[in-house]
Amino acid sequence: MATTSDIKNGFTFKHNNDVYTITEFQHVKPGKGPAFVRTKFKSLSTGRVLSETFPSGHKVEEVRVERHKMQLLYRDDMGYHFMNNETFEQATIMEVMIENPGMMREGDTVEVLYNTEDNMPLTVDLPLYLEMEITYTEPGVKGDTATNTLKPATVETGAEVRVPLFINIGDRIKIDTRTNSYVERAKS
Repeated sequence: MATTSDIKNGFTFKHNNDVYTITEFQHVKPGKGPAFVRTKFKSLSTGRVLSETFPSGHKVEEVRVERHKMQLLYRDDMGYHFMNNETFEQATIMEVMIENPGMMREGDTVEVLYNTEDNMPLTVDLPLYLEMEITYTEPGVKGDTATNTLKPATVETGAEVRVPLFINIGDRIKIDTRTNSYVERAKS
């Protein structure tokens, strides 16, 4: 059992018969009254984000997890098929367990979070940033760059990203996978 003093971002625990990971936390010690920890945590089975406040010293059941680097081999109607880069074992993971499946290409390396008790995958974490090529976008109008306007663009995986007007077909861009948003042009 862990206490609220063990809580940090990425901490995985069991709560109400589900497994959650902490996405945000704040330790609060008011001038009057006992200290408490305000948290936001995400369900690893449904993806729902919940907020809850725990009194300081509250006990939670920690879930031991391991992170494995795995490579996406292919996708079919059973799910996404990954291979462990060290042991070469393969695993099939359902699409609902992946935060942003539209951003994955065959051959990409991701981190898969495994529950050590039953060796079941919990979630798939993509790298924070990916570089992709624009396969389709409307051409920007010359001189129309005075505003911070964005246009839709399709990347090589088929996902849609909003990009500035000066981005054209064939350009490589850097994408934030947490928000599916344009960061910058990729440096050659």
